Amino acid sequence: MGRQEVEGFIPPERCANDLTKVLNAAFGGERFPVDVAFVAKEYSVQRFPDDPITLVKGDKLDGFEGMLVPAPPGKKGWGIIYNSAVTSPGRINFTLAHELGHYLIHRVAYPEGFQCGEDDFVRWDSAYAQMEQQANTFAATLLMPLDDFRRQIAADANIDIDALSACADRYSVSLIAAVLRWLQYTTKRALLVVSRDGFILWSRSSQRALKTGAYIRTSGAPVPLPARSLAARGGTAEEGRGGVDHPEAVWLNEAAHEIAIWSEHYSFALSLLILADAPPPYFGNGSDEEDVYDRIMRNG
Repeated sequence: MGRQEVEGFIPPERCANDLTKVLNAAFGGERFPVDVAFVAKEYSVQRFPDDPITLVKGDKLDGFEGMLVPAPPGKKGWGIIYNSAVTSPGRINFTLAHELGHYLIHRVAYPEGFQCGEDDFVRWDSAYAQMEQQANTFAATLLMPLDDFRRQIAADANIDIDALSACADRYSVSLIAAVLRWLQYTTKRALLVVSRDGFILWSRSSQRALKTGAYIRTSGAPVPLPARSLAARGGTAEEGRGGVDHPEAVWLNEAAHEIAIWSEHYSFALSLLILADAPPPYFGNGSDEEDVYDRIMRNG
């Protein structure tokens, strides 16, 4: 199901930008992090008084991160439910924004609502997963507007984990969500690689890295982590945040600086690879097959 097949479909970026303009007018520029629970109720009742969000709460959700559910028969409106077992404020905030995206973009076409699980990203070939991507795009755009993010970290700035962690705190999102947002605009050659149990789940390249052939293809057979990578051999949290320099052929056919973070909430290892600004003399034309990365933004 393509975007054009849903009557009245509003692109998630435009939908989030419209709401951002409202928030800027009401609260000014220094208004972060976004209080999604408050915004969801107030904005929905103003825009859709006959079909608002009336409930935002945590509950026990086995196997799910969040839900958008219609009100019981005889009542009007919608509820956003997040998994009360989650303790990370950033993860909760992104889940709430994700479900708000479903409400604003998809609820008319899908009146039964949505149940969103941790591993929805593996269903990338389905129409359902395309909607998950749209909800994630909405959430990232709403919570981390690029104009504000660029003021925190310039597009050409040399990056470290402390700067990215500060953005994650500013926007109340997970570190992985902040890294993915930075990759969308940086002019640096960089990749994020997410792995689990010794295998790469997916990776995402910055535009500059992708155009110079620096990407990892994960759409076929499982790709093992490089044995000499920091993520594979483990290490202390301090070593991971500081990073290590690798020669050619550890990660790619060029040297790379690897920063590694072992997730506290999942069994993921996150490797941020920083490459030289100038690509090697040999490179091909990259093809970004890793759009599956959006599945994970809510969950990092």
